[in-house]
This record gives sequence, C-alpha cells and structure tokens, in this order.
Amino acid sequence: MDDSASPHSEQDPRPARTAARQDHGPTGPDYPQHWEADVLLRDGGTARIRPITPADAGRLVEFYEQVSDQSKYFRFFAPYPRLSDKDVRRFTHHDFVHRVGLAVVVRDRFIATVRYDRIDADGRPSETGTDAEVAFLVQDAHQGRGVASALLEHIAAVAQERGIRRFQAEVLPENRKMVKVFTDAGYVQRRSFADGVVHLEFDLEPTAASLAVMRAREHRAEARSVQRLLTPRSVAVIGASRTPQTVGRTLLRDLLTGFAAADRPVYAVNRNAPPGTELDGLPVHRSVLEIPGPVDLAVIAVPASAVPQVVAECGAHGVQGLVVVTAGYAETGPEGRDRQRALVRQARAAGMRVIGPNAFGLISTDPEHPLNASLAPVLPARGTFGVFCQSGAIGVALLEAGHRRGLGVSSFASVGNRADVSGNDFLQYWAEDPATEVVLLYLESFGNPRKFTRIARRLAQAKPVVVVKGARHTGSLPPGHAVPATASGLRDATVDALFQQAGVTRVETITELYDTGDLLAHQPLPPGDRVAVVGNSDSLGLLTHDACLSAGLRPRTPVDLTTAATGENFRIALDTALTDPGVDAVIAVAIPPIGSQSWGPRPADRPTGPDEPGTGPGAGSDDPEIAAALLAAGERARAAGKPLLLAHLALTDLPDRLRPGGIPAYPAPERAVRALAHAVHYADWRRRMAAAEETARVPELDRIDETGARALVDAALSTRPAVAARTQPGGARITLPDPEAAALLARYGIDVSPTLPAPDEESAVRAAATLGYPVALKATAPHLRHRPDLGSVRLDLTGEAGLRHAHRELDELLGGAAQAALVVQRLAPRGVDTVIGATVDPAVGAILSFGLAGAPAELLGDVAHRLVPATDQDVASLVREVRAAPLLFGWRGAEAVDTDALEELLLRVSRLVDDLPEVASVDLEPVVVAPHGLAILGARVRIAPLPVRSDLGPRAMSSL
Repeated sequence: MDDSASPHSEQDPRPARTAARQDHGPTGPDYPQHWEADVLLRDGGTARIRPITPADAGRLVEFYEQVSDQSKYFRFFAPYPRLSDKDVRRFTHHDFVHRVGLAVVVRDRFIATVRYDRIDADGRPSETGTDAEVAFLVQDAHQGRGVASALLEHIAAVAQERGIRRFQAEVLPENRKMVKVFTDAGYVQRRSFADGVVHLEFDLEPTAASLAVMRAREHRAEARSVQRLLTPRSVAVIGASRTPQTVGRTLLRDLLTGFAAADRPVYAVNRNAPPGTELDGLPVHRSVLEIPGPVDLAVIAVPASAVPQVVAECGAHGVQGLVVVTAGYAETGPEGRDRQRALVRQARAAGMRVIGPNAFGLISTDPEHPLNASLAPVLPARGTFGVFCQSGAIGVALLEAGHRRGLGVSSFASVGNRADVSGNDFLQYWAEDPATEVVLLYLESFGNPRKFTRIARRLAQAKPVVVVKGARHTGSLPPGHAVPATASGLRDATVDALFQQAGVTRVETITELYDTGDLLAHQPLPPGDRVAVVGNSDSLGLLTHDACLSAGLRPRTPVDLTTAATGENFRIALDTALTDPGVDAVIAVAIPPIGSQSWGPRPADRPTGPDEPGTGPGAGSDDPEIAAALLAAGERARAAGKPLLLAHLALTDLPDRLRPGGIPAYPAPERAVRALAHAVHYADWRRRMAAAEETARVPELDRIDETGARALVDAALSTRPAVAARTQPGGARITLPDPEAAALLARYGIDVSPTLPAPDEESAVRAAATLGYPVALKATAPHLRHRPDLGSVRLDLTGEAGLRHAHRELDELLGGAAQAALVVQRLAPRGVDTVIGATVDPAVGAILSFGLAGAPAELLGDVAHRLVPATDQDVASLVREVRAAPLLFGWRGAEAVDTDALEELLLRVSRLVDDLPEVASVDLEPVVVAPHGLAILGARVRIAPLPVRSDLGPRAMSSL
C-alpha cells in the first residue's frame, strides 16, 4: 500500500469527534502559503497539495474512515481502527518548522497525508536536528495514482527549506509499494533491517537521478492528462442553444458529425430548456447532473457569469476535462483575470483540467476516437501534424492552410488564454503519440520558458518542432495570456537562444510554417548543405541558386535542361544528381514546356489557390511527364536519404499529382529554399546532439573553490545594504564592489587585471610603480565606464612624465579625477576586445553571452547566447557564431588570437553561475584576447537571494 510510518504514534482507542467541515484557511501569519500547489497525478487527474491546519480536523477523520484496515496497520504497525481526539489534534496542529503535515485534496476531501517530525541523532524530537522522521498514508481508492510520489517531492522541498537534510522512515517489509516509492525516488539512500522493520534513510539534496525521476513522472502525467482530453468516452455541450447559429449549437452539430458517429454519447445541456426539448435529435438536460451516465469532457459555452455553477456541477458529476469557449476573462482586464484564476482553481480542485477560457477548441482525427470539440466546421483530414496555437483566428488560418495544401493533422488545439493546459502539455503528449510526426506551433507568449526548452529539446531529438512566434516585440503581449512578469518581456534574442538550443525551427509566417513542415514530414533529413538545382528554366534555376547562397547553403551550378526538356530528360538529370555523393539535397525547378498545352487558358470552372502566382487566364496547370519523372525520382531520393523538392511556376495542378509521392511543391523558389534551409539546420542540430551525447562534456577545471565562493556570496548577502535591498520593488540585485567581485571571480580561476585608484597625480604615480609600466589610465565612473569614445582612456603610458600629463588631461576633460573615478591598470597585450556576460533570467534560467566589444555588440547586436550549463562544444560554437568572429581567426592576415583561452573563460563563467544561483549576473568587459592568453580589464558582478522555490523544486502546475 502507498502508506508508511514509524511506530511512534500514541495509541488511544477513544473515538474522535467529527469536526464540522470548513475552509482550512491560513491560521496565522506563519502559514506557509507558498507550499500550496496544484499537481498532476499519474492518471492525468489534478489534486491540490497544501499544509494541514487545525480547521482540517473533520476532513482528517473522514479521510481516515475511508482507509482500509490493512493500510492503517501499515501506517501504525498495529490495528488502529480510528483516530482519537489526541491523534486528531496531533496530526492537525503543526508549527510548520519542526512538525509539518501536508495533505492531498480533491473536491475538498483528503485523499492522502504526509507528516515529518524533526529528530536528533538518537531519534528523539528536536528543534535543532537536521534529520526528520517521515510517514505517509494514502487512501486505498487512490493508490497507484502516484500520490505518494508527488507528496514525497513536496515534503522533501519543505523540509529542505526548514533546514532538514535527511529523512528517515520505517516500513514493514510487506508494504512493498511504499518501499518502492522511496527506492524509486532517486535520492541517495541507505537501508537496514532490524526487529522486523525496514529502516530507510535518504538525503534530500536533489541528485541527477532524482531530477530525472521527477521529470519522467511529470512527462507521463502531463501526457496522460492531454490524452484524456483528446479521447473522451462521452462529451456534454453545456450551453447548446435552440438558436442554430449560436456557438453552443455549432459545437453540438460538430460533435454529432464525428464523435457521435463513432458510437460515443453526446449530451446537450441547456439550463433554460423546457422539459422534453430536443436539439438535433438529442434530449436536452437542464444540468450535467441530470445526465444518467458518466461525462468525460464538457464543452462550456455559457455566459461567464454562469460558468462557476457549471464547473461546480461538472466537478460533482466526475467530469475529467473542460473546454471553455466562453470569453470575458483575462482578455478583458484585471477583473476578468481574477475570474480566470478562480475558474482554474475551481476546476483543479475538482480534479479537472481546462482548455481555455476563450478557446477555439480541441480536435483529434484518430479514427478510433474522432473528436471535433471546436468551432471548426469540418473535422480536418487525418495526418501527421500536431498543431497548437494560442489564437482562435490563427487556428482557423492554420486549419484552412492545411486543408488547402492537402495536409492533415493528428490533433489540434487552440487554447485561447491558456490558463491551464498549455503548449508544454501538448509537447509532452506528442512526444509519445505515434500518430504525430511533426509539431507545428503558433506561440504568442511563454508561461514557463525554461520548461518549454527542456521539453522541446527532448522532443526535437525525435520529431521536428516548427514554431511561429507572434508578439515578438516587447510590450505586444496579447491580452488574456497568463505569464509570469519575468516571462512577459523576453527579448527576441533570448527567445532565439531558447529555440536554437532546443532544436526548435523558428519561421516567420504561417505559410513558411507549412512549407517547412511539409518538407520535414515527407522527405528525409538532408545529410548536409550541398544542393543540386535541376530544371527546365535557366532563369528559375539562377533564382533558386541565389536563394540558396543567401540562405547559407552550398548550391552547385544549376543544370539547365532547356524549356524543351521532356520527362525523360528530367528523369536522367534527377538520377544523376541523386546518385552524386557530393549532393545532399535536390531542388527541381519547372515551368511548362514551351509549346505545350499547359500554356493554354485555365478553364473558368477550375479555381486556383490564393498563393499560386501565375494563375488565371493564360496560366498553365500541369505536365504529366514531369510529374511522373519527379514521382519516380522521389522514390530514389527516399532510398538515398536525400530530400527532393520542387519549385515551379505556372504548373498549378502539379502539386496535386506529387502529393501521393510526398514531394513538396512550392510556387516560388525562395519558399522552397527557405524550407530546405530549415531542414538542413535541423538535421545538423540532430547530428550535433547525437554526437554531443558521446563527446560533449563540461570539462573539469582547476582553481575552482566553490566553498570559498559560496562563503563570499553568503557574507555579501548578509550585509545591511543587501538586507535592505530585499524589500525594494523589482527584487534585490546587489552590485558587488570591484574588490569583492574580483575576489569572487578569482575563486573560479577568473583573474581580473588589478586596478589601483588614482584620485590625484601622486596616487597615479605610486599605482604605476606598484603595477609596473606600461600602464593605462582610465575612468571607471558609471557614466564613463566602457566609453573610450569620450576620451576617458589613455593607453601605452611608459613613464612617469607621460602618466602625469595624461592625468592632468583627464582631470580637466572629465570634470575632476575623483568624479571620473580614475584608476591605473597594467597595460594588456594587444588583441581583440570582447565582451562576456552571464545573466540569470528568472523565466529562462542562466544565459551565457558573447560578442566583440564596441560597435559589433552595442550597435549591431552581434551577440550570441547559450543556456547554462554550457559544454565545451557549446562555447566553441558560441565563439564562432557571432558575425564578427573572423576577427578572432586571423582576418586579412592578422594573427589569430587564443580562442582556447577564450573558450576556457566562457566555461568558467558558466560554471560559476551554475554552481552559485545567487549570482544574478556577471559582466566581463573588455576581455582582450591576445595571440597568447587574455586579459580581463573590467568586471561587474551582481547577486540576489534565491527565490523560495526554483525550477529544481517539486512538480507543480502553474499558479498564474
């Protein structure tokens, strides 16, 4: 059974009085509100974990009465039929420090509890020990749902927050389920057996294994929750109106054409319908509670004011999921946002997930479980695309574009305000769905960017993920989207870094989304970037060639077959290109052969698509010979593992002929090339990821003193200015003084070139004597830092006379040496000035950045980014990614600089911010990279206290 305890509970046979049910309510200012969390269980249902308070006495007694005698025996190691008043008080009164109890709650009822008691080395109650005894009890009806595993994660995080480092538990040997909960958790543990009891001890410090276990459980639960939404056994439309044109009636009709036809019940609900009313042949119920059978999914299309009562009735009836198409929530302002949060809280408390509100709906084309719980008038064709979007209008456009191109979907979701179920949930599902081969996303915001990166990176190693990112400019976040403040203003460069490291293909338009998805779904991934261009139009071939060069591909000189080319000419030329070992992909270009019937006028009853140039009177439509040659070449291309695609003009019916062979056709060469370039980059990422699993590493570095660095950070955070800064709006980032910053960096082998203050000439001369000539004199005041364009730096000072003259100049130019904060620094070797930074974005995590100092980074934005921790391969590619990188490698005959030293420095900065999450940012500028070695001439470090919970904490659903 999923329950466990040590045998230290007091035995008292007296029956407990059942307290009246009431809100648990925080019992005082010490109540830890942040411990409350909504969680997904193994079967995809939801529950709430929260601290137990004295107001829960009635819930505890009711819960205990539902537990079997065997589970009670496993908990107390003896028959224990009921809780005494003393027990009830003990298990509901906690100080939230040394004694803590948590409960899992569904529909306002306990289904599981856990408790820890702090103990000393001898196992006695303690207020100073770092060990605690932990015990669980899970109601029998809910065992096997992963309840105890979720509770263990949360109670472990609570204990760590309260200074407990190790849990102890005693379990009867026959209680194998509970033993498995502990052993499968991934913590470092020790086990012993004495007096018929298994004694377990395990450290609470997260390990790679415990994090992997937690992520795997999260993946399974989220995937299962989406699967439940897509495969309901029955659906109710609540708000099905008698008026045919209303939203509710439209939803009902759509469900009847697919879902009901698969012999699954659909129910119509309308609170105002007179008795005996029927809609589309279905009896109308006044409430979901009147429906005689179970309802898995409810589609809600009632006014926002009526939604709370509907949700309450759905919860009482055991509904598993809701699609809320009703608008009037966060998109309308603060009051609407409050209604949205209340909706999600209410649904989760009853074990339900929510699509929406303000949703367009949910579609599955699975022939075993067809579902059109959306406003789409027709169920899309079956296909291999999983499609997710955050906009109803874009959802319509995506479905229409796929239909026009003959591309089907496996499943589709347009979730509106995305208050609960998000794109991350669907990514988890599509990773397991064999029917989904390519994922297409339209995103306007991120609820949890860090989690998106983690999930998308795993998914993209098996299936392409293609994204259009709308609202890309700061301040254009669509109304209604629930995002943390830290994720609302992500810079586009940061989003690009997220996508790049996750292997996500970013495109600019919906057309490009399907162009790229079509190629990735139906053609092999290209083994490289060498492209052959073959066709019957010299001009079209040259346009394709130029587009390849612009996209960073390596095209061969186009093979022109002339406009008189036959299908046989195409077949021979395509065979030659496909069998050439120096070719990785082939683009065929085609126009109607001159003099062919394809140049005749198009019949008036043959409509054309809106994105087919050259259509209309005089436009061509088809060339069967070319189509046959391409289809035959397509089979050979697939066998050779090389993609084949077509760029055509005026052959508007040719794509239909090629579709059975999976050959993508594009009515413009630049569209074909963009799609191919995306496929090339994605294939390269897949190869690099596969190689990285074998070769990429985070090297072991010398001169790393994590303990000493942590002591410096703790000391800095305990100073009076740091403590005062914690209460300031916007957080508490404290800039370390230069000497403290240099000392911290030195603990990680990052040596900042020393500077000495020069408030007057004599101080400058003494500083130069200490450091040794030649020296530099520069201003370090904030408004002058890194501004040599203002004349604030003097270099190559080789003697005292020159230093005194330079000091007088800067003193006069900058309004005084003290105001300019002049310093003397030993002159660095000549080299290339670079900038290295690491910033902790609360929404994304730590980001490592690199660029060349001055105009390239500041004016042109030529900066590259990687997520931390960075591997040796990450930093090598980071250095080479900036457009100005040739300056580092001997551009125009200059001597190449020491990029090995540069890469090592990047690894050290990555290691520093990864080891010490309190380090909020590190800026090294300039870093002068010379032919041999480098010099760090400036450094700034900012620190901040850790948040109460981090991404490494226990699983929890978004609380926005």
